[in-house]
Amino acid sequence: MRTNIGKWSVLCASALALAVTACKDNSGLETQTKDEIKNTPVAVNTPGTINPKSWPAVSTPPLDRSVEKRITDMMSKMTLEQKVGQVVQGDSNSLSPEDVRKYKLGSVLSGGNSAPGDLPYADTEAWLAAADAYYEASLDTEGVEIAIPIIWGIDAVHGHANLTGATVFPHNVGLGAANDPDMIRRIAEVTALELNVSGHDWTFAPTLAVPQNDRWGRGYEGFSEDPEIVKSYGGEIVIGLQGKVGADDFMGDGKVMSTAKHFLGDGGTINGVDQGNADISEAELRDVHLAGYITAIEDGTQSVMASFSSWQGQPMHGQKELLTDVLKGQMDFKGFVIGDWNGHALIPGCTNVDCPESLNAGLDMYMAPDTWKGIYESTLKHVKSGKIPMERLDDAVRRILRVKINSGIFEKPKPSERAFAGQTELLGSAEHRALAREAVRKSQVLLKNNDNTLPLAPGSKVHVIGAGANDISKFSGGWTLDWQGGTYPNSEFPNGETFVAAVKREVEAAGGTFSYDAVGDKVPSDIDVVIAVFGEDPYAEFMGDRDNVDFVPNDLNPQRLMEYKKAGVPVVSIFLSGRPLWTNPEMNASDAFVASWLPGTEPAGITDLLFQTKPEYDFTGRLSFSWPKNAMQDQLNAIHPNYDPLFKVGYGLSYKSSKNIGKLSEESGLPENMVAPKGVFFEKGQTLEPWRFAVDGSHVNMPYNSNGVKIGGFDRLAQEDSFRVTANGGNAMVSIMSGYTLDFEREANGKVELSFLIKNLKGAGNVMIGSNSTRISVPTTNEWQEVRIPLACMDNLNYIRHAFAVDMKDGMDIGVSDVKFAQESGKALNCP
Repeated sequence: MRTNIGKWSVLCASALALAVTACKDNSGLETQTKDEIKNTPVAVNTPGTINPKSWPAVSTPPLDRSVEKRITDMMSKMTLEQKVGQVVQGDSNSLSPEDVRKYKLGSVLSGGNSAPGDLPYADTEAWLAAADAYYEASLDTEGVEIAIPIIWGIDAVHGHANLTGATVFPHNVGLGAANDPDMIRRIAEVTALELNVSGHDWTFAPTLAVPQNDRWGRGYEGFSEDPEIVKSYGGEIVIGLQGKVGADDFMGDGKVMSTAKHFLGDGGTINGVDQGNADISEAELRDVHLAGYITAIEDGTQSVMASFSSWQGQPMHGQKELLTDVLKGQMDFKGFVIGDWNGHALIPGCTNVDCPESLNAGLDMYMAPDTWKGIYESTLKHVKSGKIPMERLDDAVRRILRVKINSGIFEKPKPSERAFAGQTELLGSAEHRALAREAVRKSQVLLKNNDNTLPLAPGSKVHVIGAGANDISKFSGGWTLDWQGGTYPNSEFPNGETFVAAVKREVEAAGGTFSYDAVGDKVPSDIDVVIAVFGEDPYAEFMGDRDNVDFVPNDLNPQRLMEYKKAGVPVVSIFLSGRPLWTNPEMNASDAFVASWLPGTEPAGITDLLFQTKPEYDFTGRLSFSWPKNAMQDQLNAIHPNYDPLFKVGYGLSYKSSKNIGKLSEESGLPENMVAPKGVFFEKGQTLEPWRFAVDGSHVNMPYNSNGVKIGGFDRLAQEDSFRVTANGGNAMVSIMSGYTLDFEREANGKVELSFLIKNLKGAGNVMIGSNSTRISVPTTNEWQEVRIPLACMDNLNYIRHAFAVDMKDGMDIGVSDVKFAQESGKALNCP
């Protein structure tokens, strides 16, 4: 069972990175001073400025004079409007080929939920048709002397997972456990090849974050908390995607441009909050978080993406000392710097459509997905006025053109006529699937194997439980088919298979008996072993940010696993997650426990090990992230105080190990009062900080009864787990309001919805509900019903104060429960 240790003596003010100091845990953990990460200093959080000369100098090839002359000749023929167009990138969901033709834009991206058609993913034919349309539009020379081809980027972060049939590899958190740079290069080569099939030029990878807090929702995009592992991977991925600088294959057929991201410190924010503030010293920023960029730049990455995050309160999109003085100066980076999704708007004084400060700081291309036109117009205006110097614009354009020339885009035909275009037989080919299976096999970490429960005899009676065992989406995690991942049917992965199918094949081929029960609540009487599959549901940043590292069961629970143990059936647990989580109760209920991470579409890599299908197959994966001893150990790294993990970086058992693990403590360490994860406003009968009830814009406490409005507790499933609002004698706006504004604009682009349960105690009728000043007419009845409103319907999403607001009219009486932002459901109300 899970228990807590009572309240902290130091309470956290906010989980939203608005405070400058992190919460401290008084749970009595012993402090260890051993520094197990080589060449990593202990951080000293003292304010300071950047000293570029203290950063590493990187050796990059000298500029090619013939290329630079070609660029000069091209720029002499370009209009000012063309130059401004080159520094603007729009999203394919908000940008048409005609827009590209008219504004001469330099680039198109397809974000995690953007694809041709109505779905966030598409097949090869649809991608190629769109790629051709954008490319041909960019070559239109009407009104100009020279045309500049467009480049198209996409987030292919664990394979080209927005393309139907593509190979989906394990996420980086698992690949870090493999600690195999050669394999990483081969995975990048396959990813590049499959990107060429759909006509893409460019992937926004590799992610070179060094996550230091496991609460971060995109921590699984990082390879390790150890900068040395990240450093060993950075250059290899770049070579796999682009080819070797100076070699014949560099940016040749089957290659794509790479992007090292997110520069810099995205893995070091306070409380692991996405887009938060890294309040760390310059030394820690440099010596921990820079590691992967050194090798990526050495090996010729063509672009670097600026981070959403801040360093010591300064947004990275406006950090001139780092973007220009360090990256382009000291480190001699000769490519271009691309922004992240409207990340320039985080700079004080900037908006989504107007930010000269970012370009002046060293950004070379704005990523302005749905605001591209506004940023184009304002940038043109600022260049004309001199606010953006012409020299700065010319430098940005030169860098972009240099990369385009390096990529060969000027010599290539339209995307559908390039090498490998449309060759769908390459997607999920036998060779590619074999590599994915190898990656899965090498990334598995055996945390527990008491009494040598593993390997299993394939000819035995094997019972599999857990809905996730038959769910490829759950095995693949976020950034799969769409941004946040989801619950897509297995048929959407034509070149993948389920864990159930993989186990069944091995067992029946050996003459054994296989059975499967998604619920697993009944223990069969005639089985030899049960394999339980459970873990986190898919997520990405924002939706994946957490307030602790406790694994909350969403399917199987420890009590269910214990029923099998009580019946004398050995339990083998396969744990799916994008990060280490506190799972002591689950480990205690298991005889063997495997950290499987997010393995993707080839779970046969797991069964290779469970049944040791070849004598040489053994668990070689080792933790690249520390595993927590309690649920509050979210910042658990050897360079930080109180380092006392359950399992250290480098831990992992093999079949040659005979170590048994005793019963683990089931005290979670969770305090009774926790701050809210971003996007949760009311649950379990109370608002969560920084959110409170408000009437007509003024905060009030519940229960409240004044001026004809009453707010109090209300029962749904448990005593006062909901709230009731009554209006008698007047009208009022009742809301759940923060004391400060919060930015949810990016989440709206990710198809997030306002979700709540509502009941009309007057019987039926429409109620006006929304966020900020937007209201949607919501039909209600006298029964509890779930309501979803697309966040994209709301106004001023970058300045949210009223997350949930209802216009109460005299005589209304409603109950409300579970108010939060949730992933797209497919059953939301339509925007007005």
